[in-house]
Amino acid sequence: MKKIICIVLALMALFTIALAEQADSEYIKGKGKLVVGITDFEPMDYKDADGNWIGFDADLAKAFAASLGVEVEFVEIDWDNKILELNGKTIDCVWNGMTLTSEVLSAMECSKAYLNNAQIVILPVSKAADIADEAALANLTFAVEAGSAGEAVVTEKGWATTPVKAQSDALMEVAAGTSDAAVIDSLMAAAMVGEGTGYADLTYTLELNSEEYGVGFRKGSDLAETLNAFLKTAYDDGSLLEIATTYGVNAAVVAQ
Repeated sequence: MKKIICIVLALMALFTIALAEQADSEYIKGKGKLVVGITDFEPMDYKDADGNWIGFDADLAKAFAASLGVEVEFVEIDWDNKILELNGKTIDCVWNGMTLTSEVLSAMECSKAYLNNAQIVILPVSKAADIADEAALANLTFAVEAGSAGEAVVTEKGWATTPVKAQSDALMEVAAGTSDAAVIDSLMAAAMVGEGTGYADLTYTLELNSEEYGVGFRKGSDLAETLNAFLKTAYDDGSLLEIATTYGVNAAVVAQ
């Protein structure tokens, strides 16, 4: 009898999980809109001159929403609260150059990796020549986005941090001289730092790690697998690489 009860309970648990997975896609289609949590993060998600959200992630999210037959809405979030926003259903996914950390993977239903990235040190050009290795960084104060992979790396190394709301704010801190350095995503650094950018007096130097980006949905959501299938199709037909080339991240694309 105990064995039968255990089997019944196991089947009920599987059935409950199946219903939960179905519910998220039906929920999105029912309301006709995919709400995407983002920050202002060039070249992933940022606004054009007309105030429209563009970028590699933004364009990819638009295409994914269209494949579901729904519209897309972008909502700027506090990155440190991304899991709370997702679970509270104020957003439906986090799609903003999100590193697949152990915390993210345990708290969200994540897609497969689609872009390679690294955490990279940003310094004033005038000071970069004095920083030859990580040992020379130990006495600096780093501006980092709260809740980001950059903050995690700097904290792990035991370096001093100044948490800020967004990676773009971290750059402002260094440019203003209120922080010695910043640690941000290498893809953002390539787009926003150096000659020809708004931060010509800053430069990117040492890579502190290597990592991958993924998209996060609510735990148990079937949309992660749906997105995986979409990314595979987009990679095979060349549309994913076409979008990546538009924003200069084609070299970072992960084969699907």
